[in-house]
Amino acid sequence: MKKDNLKEQYRINERIRVREVRLVGDDVEPGVYSTSEAMRIAEEQGLDLVEISPNTAPPVCRVTDYQKFLYQQKKRQKEQKAKTVKVVVKEIRFGPQTDDHDYNFKLKHAKSFLEEGSKVKAYVFFKGRSILFKEQGEVLLLRFANDLEDYGRVKQLPVLEGKRMIIMISPKKAGAPASPKPAVKKVIPSKARPDQEADKKEEQ
Repeated sequence: MKKDNLKEQYRINERIRVREVRLVGDDVEPGVYSTSEAMRIAEEQGLDLVEISPNTAPPVCRVTDYQKFLYQQKKRQKEQKAKTVKVVVKEIRFGPQTDDHDYNFKLKHAKSFLEEGSKVKAYVFFKGRSILFKEQGEVLLLRFANDLEDYGRVKQLPVLEGKRMIIMISPKKAGAPASPKPAVKKVIPSKARPDQEADKKEEQ
């Protein structure tokens, strides 16, 4: 579908219906030519006449291999897309006196957000007189950041902005979660010890 859209962006050969064009290309003398003359030059080289700038007067056309031209345009679009990385920010809201059940529920969501590459903006919202508990809110956010240290790194420490205390956490580079590794390390020695004890008993 994308390829079709790209094809529709450029008129080629007989689809170019203007009287004259400004011609460019590797093996042509740049200048203004009648469209029929430009098409003849392209045909002689076994190439296509591609309109690359339709809004100029006269339109600019290139003598080129149309399939190669489309490939290069597609490649350029991919490179531009790769440079324009969309940073998704997911928000997680706490109250200053969030209970453990709610905290763990939100912690689980934050882990999945960071694993998918999103940033997490966690904040404690202070309603009315609850602003008196701002230290408690700061402790909660620092605990939250600490519990997420295997998944993300703190980009901004807790900051009070109006009625909200905010912390920003960015995802770590993609890779296997750290949690399975200790489990492997624990299993290996526990299996090894009974074998070693059995060997000692046989020797005795």
